[in-house]
Amino acid sequence: QVQLVESGGGLVQPGGSLRLSCAASGSIFSISMAWYRQALGNQRELVAVITSGGDITNYADSVKGRFTISRDNAKNTVYLQMNSLKPEDTAVYYCNVYGIFNSWGQGTQVTVSS
Repeated sequence: QVQLVESGGGLVQPGGSLRLSCAASGSIFSISMAWYRQALGNQRELVAVITSGGDITNYADSVKGRFTISRDNAKNTVYLQMNSLKPEDTAVYYCNVYGIFNSWGQGTQVTVSS
């Protein structure tokens, strides 16, 4: 199990940007990682995935062109750069291992509102 701590959320106006970070307790260099989000009353959904080497990324259609996932394996950290934020991006954002069971962290709240 890898423990994950998300940070960087907050309140931002529509059109604004945020950069989320996810710090892992151990090495993640060989693991694909992902960001998920869960809006109030909705199921958790996959937002973005990045392979272990960072060479392949995939995004949900709703964030494609606006969000960028990246990673720094030397720091055991995964990032999510979010630009052109919309109110519908409001959710708790989580990172986790992709494709393998792992416990969830506490997430970080992102609120997009004027």
